[in-house]
Amino acid sequence: MRLTRRILGLGAATLISSTVAFGAFAQEVTLKMHQFLPPQANVPKLILDVWADKVEKSSSGRIKVNHFPSMQLGGKPPELMDQAIDGVADVIWTVVGYTPGRFPRTEVFELPFMMTDAGAVSRAYWQMFNKHMKDTEFKDLKILGTWVHGPGLVHSQEPVASMADLAGVKIRGGSRMVNKLLTKLGATPVGMPVPAVPEGLSKGVISATTIPWEVTTALKVPELVKNHTEFSNKALYTLTFVLAMNKAKYDSLPDDLKKAVDENSGEEFSVFAGTTMAGADGPAREKAVASGNNIITLSDEEVAKWREASQPIYQEWVEDMKGRGIDGAALISEAQGLIKKYSK
Repeated sequence: MRLTRRILGLGAATLISSTVAFGAFAQEVTLKMHQFLPPQANVPKLILDVWADKVEKSSSGRIKVNHFPSMQLGGKPPELMDQAIDGVADVIWTVVGYTPGRFPRTEVFELPFMMTDAGAVSRAYWQMFNKHMKDTEFKDLKILGTWVHGPGLVHSQEPVASMADLAGVKIRGGSRMVNKLLTKLGATPVGMPVPAVPEGLSKGVISATTIPWEVTTALKVPELVKNHTEFSNKALYTLTFVLAMNKAKYDSLPDDLKKAVDENSGEEFSVFAGTTMAGADGPAREKAVASGNNIITLSDEEVAKWREASQPIYQEWVEDMKGRGIDGAALISEAQGLIKKYSK
């Protein structure tokens, strides 16, 4: 009788142990991913959803990423960084410049005409993030990716074929550095997150905007303005992005699930993201051409004038960084060297 009871007890203990072990293995970790663009836009569709799918697959389904586009969890785009720090969202994607001056070292990549190839600049950005930013301005976040978009250009209601045409124009700038650039060029910059651009154009708050081609389709910009100014084979500017995770949430993951996140993040993911954004420029541009819009491509001689007018921003930025205890000149030199190294 005692033996039978003991055998039954062992069987029950084994069953309970197996059930607990299976439950632990099958348990899902849900990550709330929050960002400001609609789901059909290129970044959510071609980059963020791809990242989420890969993480889910690498975790054998133990991680589930719930994607909340268009600020569905509440707040405004400039609040996304703090939402990741505070745990309102587990993962966020945002424009670093939406919080002006808070992450100063990233601005080195937003200096005028610094951007060449989005993949090369994104690789340089990741490497400099690891070296200079990981334990300084981003110490309260787990950064999963750092990248930039393709060439920034001007989209306007009236044609902009020279700097003189930009004088006094109310134009949206996406970051502190872009607004400084627009001021130097004689325009009147208006800071606003990119989702506000369509309303800003339609209500006359702005009459032009700076954005890359790839996001114009989702924002219907070619329907709101008919002129687009490109800078030959140069980029007027670019913006910096991060995919960031709540640090406590990441630290709470078991090692194998951390690995599922890590192996789909980092330098190569950053290059993929930057290259993918730039790759979406062409199809968006073609749609504007098909609509009969006016594409103005400035000559190298004209671009040189814009470039010369923007150069004082470099020294001003170096002085600004000096006041923050940062060697801005060294960052510029390092960024330029890495971009040259990795440019095709």
